[in-house]
Amino acid sequence: MQRLLVIGVNHQSAPVALRESLAPLNGQLPEVGHRILEVDGVDEAVVLSTCNRVELVTCCSESGRVPEDLRSELFRPSGLDVAEHEDYLFEMEGREAVRHVFRVAASLDSMVVGEPQILGQLKEQFAVAADAKVCGPILHRVFHKSFSVAKRVRSETAVASKAVSIASIATDLAERIFESLDGRIVLLLGVGEMGELTARHLAAAGATRIMVANRTFDRAVESAREFGGTPVPIERVAGYLPLVDLVVGASGGGRIFDAAKIAEAMRERQRRPMFFIDLAVPRNFDEGINRFQDVYLYNIDDLSAVADENREERKREAVRAEAIVEDEVDRFWQWLEKLEVVPTLNRLREYAETIRVEEVRRTLPKLQTVSDEDREHVEKMTKAIVNKLLHQPTAALKNPKHRSHERGLLGALHELFGLGDEE
Repeated sequence: MQRLLVIGVNHQSAPVALRESLAPLNGQLPEVGHRILEVDGVDEAVVLSTCNRVELVTCCSESGRVPEDLRSELFRPSGLDVAEHEDYLFEMEGREAVRHVFRVAASLDSMVVGEPQILGQLKEQFAVAADAKVCGPILHRVFHKSFSVAKRVRSETAVASKAVSIASIATDLAERIFESLDGRIVLLLGVGEMGELTARHLAAAGATRIMVANRTFDRAVESAREFGGTPVPIERVAGYLPLVDLVVGASGGGRIFDAAKIAEAMRERQRRPMFFIDLAVPRNFDEGINRFQDVYLYNIDDLSAVADENREERKREAVRAEAIVEDEVDRFWQWLEKLEVVPTLNRLREYAETIRVEEVRRTLPKLQTVSDEDREHVEKMTKAIVNKLLHQPTAALKNPKHRSHERGLLGALHELFGLGDEE
């Protein structure tokens, strides 16, 4: 019989330094998969390697050494001692392993619940395993089912609909104000990490022209090159203000534009809306500009409050998503149980039928006279005996009440009736 087993580390169990040490390079995933298959008892494998997790998803036969050997394989490329880092490992088996893969695909096990990138990564790494022929029918079913679970979660819940990063929230707000960011001009003040990330989100949403100003002009040139934007000297930036639709303030040193400068820019723009995102501490823009008509100002606290609210909404939606996952785990497990139960029952019936046919053939010639009608009666009677004898074990194996010890019942049948290799 096969069992599903997941062993690995993720953002909940291990620090980033350990995850980096264990993560194989993407080009090495097929080789890692083949090494996993060399572990005695492992029949199928998929290696998941992202910035938040390094996990071995396997389908294996009953073997006491499989978990120990998999832990060794996981640590072997890094050269780290398994015993010293064992507390960082997690291990899941059976239904729990299936549930884990489904939750990962649906982004319920992500650092940011609902983020969409993980599903694409799962699909890519499953495709690598499939191309390398290291995963078979069981893991094919697990992963394809996980993709449909993720689709169902996204269509039936709003777990991914509320932005939770500052950059994505700022972009969402800009899209509401301008309806579309196509053709909008962005001015990025300062090239800090948060400012650049916000500008990147805005560009991805359609803002086609980005001007970059920084107190060090060389840094502005470098950042502008990355965005395909235009560097602007910080001392001349006020002259560009009337052209700009969105201003992202991420510059140290405090105020860059006072209320008077922005009022002048709005007159030149003939009241066309302007959106200011102030990510700087101390702030780059005078808070009073929010009173101007058609000026929209959000500072870091405003965006953080929206982020917190959206995270709470995602948590509420995640409860609904978890129920969907549990439903799909039940469905998958029913399929897997049938996959194991049906061959055993078929083998048992074949065994009984072989004995019945042999005994009928041995007995009938010993009778002095047997008509065709008598022969038919004997066939029906012996078939009825076999059916009645097999009815109870068949019903027991198909009874949901026995699922918790189904493997024990299957093993007993194989052992008692000599049905051969359980695999």
